[in-house]
Amino acid sequence: MVENPRVTDEQNGAVITEDEAALYDRQIRLWGLDAQKRLRASRVLLVGIKGLGAEICKNLVLSGVKSVTIVDPNPVNEEDFVSQFLVQRQDLGKNRAECSLQRAQQLNPMVEVTADVEDISNKDDSFFQQFDLVVATNCSADQLIHVNEVCHANEVKFFAADVFGFYGFMFADLGKHKYVEEKPKVIKAAEKKNTRSDGEPEAKRQKIDVNETTVVQEFAEFFRLKAALTAKLDNKPAKILKRLPSVYFIVKVILRFQSQYGRLPQTNKNPKEKEHLLVLRDEVMKELNLDQTLLPDEFASHCTAQVSPVCAIVGGVVGQEVVKAVSGKDAPLNNFFFYDGLEGHGSVECFK
Repeated sequence: MVENPRVTDEQNGAVITEDEAALYDRQIRLWGLDAQKRLRASRVLLVGIKGLGAEICKNLVLSGVKSVTIVDPNPVNEEDFVSQFLVQRQDLGKNRAECSLQRAQQLNPMVEVTADVEDISNKDDSFFQQFDLVVATNCSADQLIHVNEVCHANEVKFFAADVFGFYGFMFADLGKHKYVEEKPKVIKAAEKKNTRSDGEPEAKRQKIDVNETTVVQEFAEFFRLKAALTAKLDNKPAKILKRLPSVYFIVKVILRFQSQYGRLPQTNKNPKEKEHLLVLRDEVMKELNLDQTLLPDEFASHCTAQVSPVCAIVGGVVGQEVVKAVSGKDAPLNNFFFYDGLEGHGSVECFK
């Protein structure tokens, strides 16, 4: 008997050891050995590791990717102890990425986890090319757009995500993405007409057998973040506008606040910042030629810090979509996911 047998994939060279097969047994049963091999060969860059970043990091490490590189130049602060479970009290003031490293690695010793303390804005374009997929959190709009452009040009899959209080979002740009999914098998009706017991012919039709499935190859085309954030909405019917998630507009307002003030709003510490958010809300809605009532004033009171349950939900969606993206299994969300923690409701919208 051979010790430590290994399963290899001739196309991508991924290797699944006997120990890994045992660890990932449930996942392999769920999405197949080939998908797990692709995960095992994937190198992921995670930018920002506050509460949402910690959730995403946990999900990626547990999924069994090849490596996760965490980039965050910021120190651990008091706010982190609300939702960032990878750091400890004694880490206050130390670098957030380095302090998250030990606990992240303990989640799965088979995944290589490294920390980088340099600001993402100081990285040249070649830095991103060494990864198969990039997840950017806790970034400004300019940073997100720049990283997305670099990734798109180099065929690196890109995700942006963040949580603002009770609101969260995810954006995906997978370029021209090929994937497979299982669908119920369609059984064609017989060429000859069937006859019912009463002697009348039964109409020919296709039947779907829910007990049998077939694997179908599909394609999805994605759009860049800059286009999605500047999409024109004033030509859409009123009933379409009313159903658009308010979180889309909240994201635009928060990113604009961040661009002007160099930080996220802190309405819990400075109530006057609610007024600033409402002014920016009016500006954004005017530019879109939309009624400001589509985004009620109340949002300004609920968009501070990272609420732990919202981080868990959005982080879970991001983790799921990363697995789908790198494994090529199942249809991805295209291109925005929005979550409203006050309503407990998530939605998917495509802006282009």
